[in-house]
Amino acid sequence: MMLPDFRVRQRDYLLEISRALTQELDLEKLLARILRIAIEMLAGQAGIIALKEDGWHVATAHGIAPAFLSYLTPLLAEENVRELNVDELNRMLKELTYTASMGLLNGTALPLAAHGQVIGVIFIFRNYPDLFTPNDRVLLQSFADQAAIAVFNARLYGQISYEKQRLDALLDSAADGILILNEDHTIERCNLAFEKLYGEPRNQIVGKEHEKIIRWAQNPQGRTLDEAESDGWPLTPNATLYVEGDLERPLPPPLPVGITYAPLLSEDSKLRNIIVSVRDITHFRTADEIKSTFISIVSHELRTPVTLIKGYASTLRRDDAKWDKHTISDSLAVIEEEADRLSKMIDDLLDASRLQAGGLSLSRGDVSLPVLTKRVAEKLGTQSKQHTIITDFPENFPIILADETRIEQVIINLISNALKYAPNGEIKISGQVRPEQVIICISDQGPGIEANDLPHIFDRFYRSTKAVKQTKGAGLGLYLARAIVEAHGGRIWVDPKPDSGARICFSLPR
Repeated sequence: MMLPDFRVRQRDYLLEISRALTQELDLEKLLARILRIAIEMLAGQAGIIALKEDGWHVATAHGIAPAFLSYLTPLLAEENVRELNVDELNRMLKELTYTASMGLLNGTALPLAAHGQVIGVIFIFRNYPDLFTPNDRVLLQSFADQAAIAVFNARLYGQISYEKQRLDALLDSAADGILILNEDHTIERCNLAFEKLYGEPRNQIVGKEHEKIIRWAQNPQGRTLDEAESDGWPLTPNATLYVEGDLERPLPPPLPVGITYAPLLSEDSKLRNIIVSVRDITHFRTADEIKSTFISIVSHELRTPVTLIKGYASTLRRDDAKWDKHTISDSLAVIEEEADRLSKMIDDLLDASRLQAGGLSLSRGDVSLPVLTKRVAEKLGTQSKQHTIITDFPENFPIILADETRIEQVIINLISNALKYAPNGEIKISGQVRPEQVIICISDQGPGIEANDLPHIFDRFYRSTKAVKQTKGAGLGLYLARAIVEAHGGRIWVDPKPDSGARICFSLPR
């Protein structure tokens, strides 16, 4: 029988494990502490704690020979052990202990049960048999119950810690900015994406009121959070709120954003948190602006040739008038010219559509750029008496592998631009040879390209304010030229001229 002072020590151990329950939440450290207390309490020489998850496995051990532990660990992990109860596991461990120690050691097991389920067992190796009074067994079971609760809570804490780490990783890897608001609208969490969108570190955002961070440069589209809450939002758990506008930031300019508010309600339907998702909609707004520009430009540019064609055709068909050959010829020339312009515009629109759908297809072959540019110069030179188109290529200019039709389209677009924007003068097409590429430049003697237009002249549908007033076009020529050149593996750029005029160059691989 246990001595009275030993029972006092047992009670001390119970107090210690109770402290461990509240002080230690690291599962590995907790198991080692429980095992040490159990060995001391049962006057044992060694011990293990086996936990039951998918199967039994040794979670921690003390004083166990490595050879015995290496034999025991795979045995516990065997498939047929998974369904064993604690009594069967206890019997198996006792037999192993007796055999391994040649009858010198005995084994005592304390099952760990919490919330109605067995989660593990403490097995202590001793050199004397089980001699416990009923009171001793009550104390030992109390110890085991306390240990089981401690293990259960440590496991639960570990799971919560893992879920928190996973949530943190999810928030910080999200492309959209995310804020988590408390009920009073103070910001509890802020992810990395919002930090970048807003332009301030998280420690300057967390703890502030939502209204001090989410400020609009002008009235947004949709109801703000305050306006919605004044009307009783949220009425249901899934009642999201969306608002769109320009978000004020510490450093200008304001950022176009779309913000979605999602409520998090308690079981009694009280608002606990608000999840705020902030998305940069600059690209969507740009797409809308491009669409509006496209509709405006195309509507205007298509209407002009159609109106002229219809007007001249209707005039020629009048029964009450007779036209001389010269008038008829001039009228038909206008109709043909406008039809060609209409056809080219439609071709450009189709090419732009193909680019959006996945790029242009190229049919490559040997191309002599001096011959090609001379042919284009002669063809376009007849369109204007105020311009002179010349070509300047060095001798033995290399033949390149390219799509001749597409390269001709690039050169025609660049020369046509020069004819439009230079009122008169010389238009020069020149070529240069580099070790791995050739360079073609088209220059004119016009007013040149303004500095604020330079970053945008190759954008789709872009036309400068001056160009819109003075010339016709859909803003697709240079956009298509860049696409064709880049499809060949080259690049296109504006080469500033020291004097007046504009010069656009492009390179192609040899």
